[in-house]
Amino acid sequence: MEGMVFNIQRYSTEDGPGIRTTVFMKGCPLSCPWCQNPEGLEKEPNLVWYETKCIGALKCVENCPEDALELSKSGMQIDREKCTKCGECVEICPSGAFELAGEKYLVSELIDEVLKDKIFYEESGGGVTFGGGEPMLQIEFLEEIVPRLKEEGINIAIDTSGAVPWSDYEKIIEYVDLFLYDLKTLDKQKFKKVTGGNIDLVKENIRKISSHDVSIWVRTPIIPSYTGREDNIREISKFIKELQNIERYDLLAFNNLCKSDYERLDQEWELKNTSLVKEEKMEGLQKVAKKEGVKNVNWSGSTQIEGDENSDG
Repeated sequence: MEGMVFNIQRYSTEDGPGIRTTVFMKGCPLSCPWCQNPEGLEKEPNLVWYETKCIGALKCVENCPEDALELSKSGMQIDREKCTKCGECVEICPSGAFELAGEKYLVSELIDEVLKDKIFYEESGGGVTFGGGEPMLQIEFLEEIVPRLKEEGINIAIDTSGAVPWSDYEKIIEYVDLFLYDLKTLDKQKFKKVTGGNIDLVKENIRKISSHDVSIWVRTPIIPSYTGREDNIREISKFIKELQNIERYDLLAFNNLCKSDYERLDQEWELKNTSLVKEEKMEGLQKVAKKEGVKNVNWSGSTQIEGDENSDG
């Protein structure tokens, strides 16, 4: 059994308790405009070119079997319709300017990789978090690797959008210690229009998860013009109050650090000129959630610097 992984982030402190290794897996059922990991949306690898590493050797252009590369004054032009992602340019580039975002791992290979950090998990109360993309889209891989990591005494967290069938969660829930669960908006029409998903499925899944003996951290990305409204946080907070085993509610401030990721994939990002959220806005939303009776409400992320007056509503 192989899993498609596009990044392994060590020493993470944002994806669950303690020091963690976050395994980012390819593929996602949603299409959120604010996605911070565009290289995780597709199930297959993505070809990425790093301008700062390119020395203009042109070996990639000369040896591309599909004639899909051209180096111009504006940078490397990749004909993504021709490109088969064969990896020839990655292998032949002398400066490492090309990369395939997405690598297949055998279960045993990934276990060996994450166990390198086991001492940090033990000392900090950390563990391994599977994120993405949506890791639950690779449920067959998780079915094999999660029980084996539990045998090693590893704390397991799953970062999920909730937009997959309940039957998939049933296959691994007994081995999971924590779900990081996204609730972006509960408005059925808005959720469908913006993400392409079904909020009824997302709500039903978290209800069922909360009835099991597993911890849940609910997370809402605060995105200007999408989710950063008081009425949205109020509605989510009321819903959270109906659930069990909710340890905390995290409000995650929008950031634009992924702008270059979209550019490397030749994708237009509609939020590239969107300002960060103001600190007082985040604090205000935190107060809204607390007023509704939600315990342990936190907010995190970079906020707007003074003087930038663009809307953050």
